[in-house]
Amino acid sequence: MKKKITLEGIDPIAVFGAGNRILGEFLTYFPGVKVVARGDEVLVEGAQEKVAEFESKFKLLTAKALRKPGLSPYDVESIFDESSSPKDFALHGDAVIVHATDGKPIRARNERQQEMVRAYFNNDLVFASGPAGTGKTYIAIALAVRALKNREVKKIVLTRPAVEAGERLGFLPGDLKEKLDPYLLPLYDALGDMIPVRRLQEFINDGTIEIAPLAYMRGRTLDRACVILDEAQNTNTGQLKMFLTRMGANAKFIVTGDSTQVDLPRKEDSGFISGMNMLKNIKGIGTVVFTEKDVVRHPLVTKIIKAFGKEGL
Repeated sequence: MKKKITLEGIDPIAVFGAGNRILGEFLTYFPGVKVVARGDEVLVEGAQEKVAEFESKFKLLTAKALRKPGLSPYDVESIFDESSSPKDFALHGDAVIVHATDGKPIRARNERQQEMVRAYFNNDLVFASGPAGTGKTYIAIALAVRALKNREVKKIVLTRPAVEAGERLGFLPGDLKEKLDPYLLPLYDALGDMIPVRRLQEFINDGTIEIAPLAYMRGRTLDRACVILDEAQNTNTGQLKMFLTRMGANAKFIVTGDSTQVDLPRKEDSGFISGMNMLKNIKGIGTVVFTEKDVVRHPLVTKIIKAFGKEGL
């Protein structure tokens, strides 16, 4: 399907931005759509439903440009995330959390994920425990990205312990960052689903998004930030306490972990489960427990988890 959209009563630069920066940001949400901007006309070609969505969202962008001179990428993001209100999340947990870079909505996929979303809005600290493949980290990062886009926080901090899962850090090639990056890849991957690559790199470069090993958290106070500790089963009690006491004013903390995948030399040294138990009755702290029934990866993952569970592994 082809469609021609004509801008009326507004300078195209006000909508497209200098060097088409705003239009470029807008187009990241429509990867399958061909768009050519010529003067005050925009030629759009693609699947019928995508072209219709493009036209609808582009009208919102134009209306925003009329009200507010000098659009920013945040204004583009707000158009796609406008359905995400805290009230919807708190009541239902199934509203759109954020949109992926391909324009698809990211929302809770099952009851347990909805519970996690509600827990986030009702508490400043949330523990999410459960097996691999349940979407704990992905939902946590989606909530953090949403909070950043809505200016509810000024930065995102993602951290995880650099514990060796059967390998030795010292024998990996490169400097410290290159040694640690493989441990942080799942966090980069999730962010890449939700933030265009160029914008994500800008956020990382200016410190708006920080991805670092847990040891880098010591001595800090994190204000107005959404902070996620992933793979928390590989922290001992002292490390978990250190992390949790970084919480500053207007901060949100999410701790995710899987007690069946402890990579510490002594599994009993993990502070994740004991920490949850110690803090579970404190107001402002929420706990969500996922099971193999909540797995959202390949159906075989559920069977694999059950099989290993029968062997106590």
